[in-house]
Amino acid sequence: MRKKPRPVVAGPSGPADPDPANRVASAAPADYLQPMTDPSSLTQLGRESRIPESPEAAVLERVPNPQKGVLYLARFAVPEFTSLCPVTGQPDFAHLVIDYAPGEWLIESKSLKLYLASFRNHGAFHEDCTLAVARRIVETAAPQWLRIGGYWYPRGGIPIDVFYQTGAPPEGLWIPDQGVAAYRGR
Repeated sequence: MRKKPRPVVAGPSGPADPDPANRVASAAPADYLQPMTDPSSLTQLGRESRIPESPEAAVLERVPNPQKGVLYLARFAVPEFTSLCPVTGQPDFAHLVIDYAPGEWLIESKSLKLYLASFRNHGAFHEDCTLAVARRIVETAAPQWLRIGGYWYPRGGIPIDVFYQTGAPPEGLWIPDQGVAAYRGR
C-alpha cells in the first residue's frame, strides 16, 4: 500500500514551512494525529448525559492539550447563558465570552456545556455567576491566562456587564476583541 504524499502547508510567509511544529493541525495527515486521552476516562463525552442539578454537582472535565508549550488563545462563546435571580426567581440571560490560553489541559466542551446549563435553575447574582464560571475553569484546567466577559441583559432596566481575568496576559498572546457591543437592545 502506497502512502499518500504529505500536503504542502503554507507557512506565515507563504511557502511551505518545513518545521512540523508550525503545521496547521487540520491539514496534517492522519499519522501525525495522536489520541488526546483515553476516552474511557471521560464521563460525559460520547455518552448520554443529563443537565446537572446545580453548578456544584456538575462535572467539568479536561483533556490533555496536544499543543502544550504553544501560546494560543481558545474562546468559548455562550450567547444563551441563563440563571435565576436569587431574590425574585426570574430568569436572567447573558452572553458569556470565555478566552483562555491553555497550559497542559483543555476544557472538554461537552462537560462545559453541561456545567453552564446547570446554572439554568441556579439562583445567583450576575457577578457571582460570571466569576464562578471563571474560577471553575481555572481550578479544572489551570490555564496560563483566562478572561471572561459576562454581558448580561437588563434586570430592572439596567444591563450589568461583568469582566474578570486572572492577571496580565502572556506576552505575545493575540487577544481579539470579545465582539459584544455595549447594550443597545442586544
